[in-house]
Amino acid sequence: MKPKSNIVNLPVYKPGKPIEEVKRELGLSEVIKLASNENPFGSSSKVKAAIEAEIANISIYPDGSATELTADLAARLGVQPNQIIFGCGSDELIALTARAFFVQGDETIMADQTFSVYKSNSDIEGAVSIEVPLKDGTHDLDAMLSKVSPKTKIVWICNPNNPTGTIVSESELTAFLDQVPNDVLVVLDEAYWEYVTDASFPNSIELLKKYNNLLVLRTFSKIYGLASLRIGYGIGHPEVVKLINQVREPFNTSRFAQAAARAALSDQDFVASCREMNREGIQFLQGEFDRLGLTYFPAHGNFIFVDVKEPAMDMFQSLLKKGVIIRAGFHVYPTYIRVTVGSRQQNETFIKALEELI
Repeated sequence: MKPKSNIVNLPVYKPGKPIEEVKRELGLSEVIKLASNENPFGSSSKVKAAIEAEIANISIYPDGSATELTADLAARLGVQPNQIIFGCGSDELIALTARAFFVQGDETIMADQTFSVYKSNSDIEGAVSIEVPLKDGTHDLDAMLSKVSPKTKIVWICNPNNPTGTIVSESELTAFLDQVPNDVLVVLDEAYWEYVTDASFPNSIELLKKYNNLLVLRTFSKIYGLASLRIGYGIGHPEVVKLINQVREPFNTSRFAQAAARAALSDQDFVASCREMNREGIQFLQGEFDRLGLTYFPAHGNFIFVDVKEPAMDMFQSLLKKGVIIRAGFHVYPTYIRVTVGSRQQNETFIKALEELI
């Protein structure tokens, strides 16, 4: 069999190492995972009740249009139902967007250190990825704008950026959107937006009213704690959403995911609590990094990107032996690790292990 030539050398996405695998490989009884930016506080108690109630319908196909969830979300966001699309995590929506808009030879613009799925899906569709260096760990929107050409189809902006955790402000974003051609789609990936407490962060839902070429991606995997159920969503102009819907598989989100997402949306007290505990966790970790003389980027999501002053993969292996899983292997920042903000106990365990190693 002969595969598509543009995928032969495509790297396979490597998720965070599973806890069970680390326990088995290293003979450890206690392991904490701070690698995948999961919510250490789980999900709302309402979610479990919703899933249990849905078990009776396990043999029935889900609603392919997620009608009830769409109505709930549209009401909460103040948008129309035809502006919303759901996916198997926001990852699938990235893939669907690439599928809907790219043809061989198109160009797409992204940061040189950002969520890797933008480039991999662009590569799959035969688009040419133009990677623009970050500036102080943040998207350099002026430099990205200078790379826009008649071949440009999509610009990807991860806000907060994964892995650096930095943000683009509303004033910076609007100045950029004002200059981007209307036929270039700007995808604003806000997977971590619920964690942001900085007042300068964009109100992207309001921006949708002005910019028809803006697509906002969000997820239930992070602060809502539904990572295993794989459900994310996009909000954009009805015509953009329609085009992406045309390449979407019929039943791409499960009954359980839809029911859990509706329940999760209804418990904003849980979201607020997680946001506050995450803020406290960031303050604790940043304070400890300061004490240890380590530099880091300002954290606006539920993770921190910190320079451990040695090859990050070596630190990854050393921490692994101590039962702490973090993320390393970022090509632009070879001495940086990304660590999820955990519970207070998890954060303290990580700091103790890190201090012993440095």
